[in-house]
Amino acid sequence: MHPAQEFGDDPVEVRETGHYTEEYVPSFVEKWDALIDWEKRAESEGTFFIDLLRERGVRSVLDVATGTGFHSVRLLAAGFETVSADGSAEMLAMAFENGMKKGGHILRVVQADWRWLNRDVHGEYDAIVCLGNSFTHLFSERDRRKALAEFYAMLKHDGILVLDQRNYDAILDGGYTSTHTYYYCGEDVTVEPEHVDEGLCRMRYVFPDDSVYHLNMFPLRKDYTRRLMSDVGFQRIETYGDFQHTYRGEQPDFFVHVAQKEYRMDDDQEGRYRGAVGAARDYYNSPDADTFYATVWGGEDIHIGLYEHPGQPIADASRRTVERMASKLEMTAESVVLDLGSGFGGSARCLAQTYGCRVLALNLSEVENRRHRELNSARRLTDRIEVVDGSFEDIPYPDAHVDVVWSQDAFLHSGNRGQVLEEIARVLRPGGRLIFTDPMAADACPTGVLRPILDRIHLDDMGSPGFYTRELTRLGFTAVDGGFEEHREQLVTHYARVLEETGRQEAEGLARKVSHDYLAAMKKGLAHWIDGGRDKHLTWGIFHFTRGADR
Repeated sequence: MHPAQEFGDDPVEVRETGHYTEEYVPSFVEKWDALIDWEKRAESEGTFFIDLLRERGVRSVLDVATGTGFHSVRLLAAGFETVSADGSAEMLAMAFENGMKKGGHILRVVQADWRWLNRDVHGEYDAIVCLGNSFTHLFSERDRRKALAEFYAMLKHDGILVLDQRNYDAILDGGYTSTHTYYYCGEDVTVEPEHVDEGLCRMRYVFPDDSVYHLNMFPLRKDYTRRLMSDVGFQRIETYGDFQHTYRGEQPDFFVHVAQKEYRMDDDQEGRYRGAVGAARDYYNSPDADTFYATVWGGEDIHIGLYEHPGQPIADASRRTVERMASKLEMTAESVVLDLGSGFGGSARCLAQTYGCRVLALNLSEVENRRHRELNSARRLTDRIEVVDGSFEDIPYPDAHVDVVWSQDAFLHSGNRGQVLEEIARVLRPGGRLIFTDPMAADACPTGVLRPILDRIHLDDMGSPGFYTRELTRLGFTAVDGGFEEHREQLVTHYARVLEETGRQEAEGLARKVSHDYLAAMKKGLAHWIDGGRDKHLTWGIFHFTRGADR
């Protein structure tokens, strides 16, 4: 007679880290593989984790949530040196048996509690994988931080942590839905939450023989998990949704976080991104930002629009800005345009398609650049547009290299705009044109009133029409048609439209695509921009200058 799960008189009050070892009773463990369905999970997952580890040169792996051995067996079969750890002796016994049955692999198994991992497991590893939604068994923040610190300590200096979690944001904000495509693939098993609150997700599993089991887990929000990883010392953190780098439309069932331990002080790539530029890069690389700007802000053009009327679609008004700016230039198929802060590449594609010109699209967000390249390929424009990862504070092109420098609403993210303008003067050919827009402080803006906006975008100050005009004149530029075409009212209209659209899409389920915390901060930030524009503390418009022959 197998022992039954024991949750006491009030199961929803069982919120202890150590209780999970009692939840995996033998009869539940025996059915676990029916829940997973190894063949279907292998088909849906493909070689995602294998490729991810190989791309990073990983050889040794510590699988800290072995379960019944699905990933340990796959890692061994792929040639990785693998040690398998788990807190449940029942799970490890089943994993060892599965290793023998599915390829004759002899698993090196260790029963270990993550909070004291270094005590129970020895050595350092290129990678640690914590998969199967296992991290949600930790109910206290202290335990979560302790476990992550143990993972960090057991990684080599350039190691990575791969940790997955169920998409609890979607469950908490919009209710439970699941495609059962990627993780729990068994067709005859019913999996659904029986109770959900901010401190507990109690999952119910019903098997074909009518047996019922439960697991009590902590509903980790995605951004909270990423923040904990960063707090314990992990550097760059990437998040995938159901094995896709970017995800939109249908919400993923699971998130996969990949965190790097390596600390790079003077790395050629990372060293370019410091201060405000680094903060902007981290922000625009986040899945929430990527999804929000593609879904709400306007799609391909993620900048301020020129509105013919307040209710005009954001995408139409944003494209009108591009067309207005382009009409001021005389471009041909021979022109070389440098687009600084190119985002998803809407402007670059418009220019390349309309004029046949060559566009060099420099942008600091690898996530945006990936989407940019995909869209270019779909439009057959890869031969006309070169997408480059980089910062406009250190433009990776030689002197006098381009005919036009183009930018839309990007320079505000620099903490050294004078250096940006100097770089532009360096790469622009004599007689070349500079055309750009930027949200700015008005010249007469009182000190301190923009602090809520500056704090949100991690800046000490903003540019202004007077600042840009003075600096460009100093660098030998000459104003074209007055130099600055002001459209302050369009800034107010645009941010009001984005706020309105955010509310509309939120009512239709936007919280299933973008986290609640992100949306709350975004709406608060948009309101500050609207107020600043209406109070005439902020402004926006189009700058147009030409570079003189001599500097």
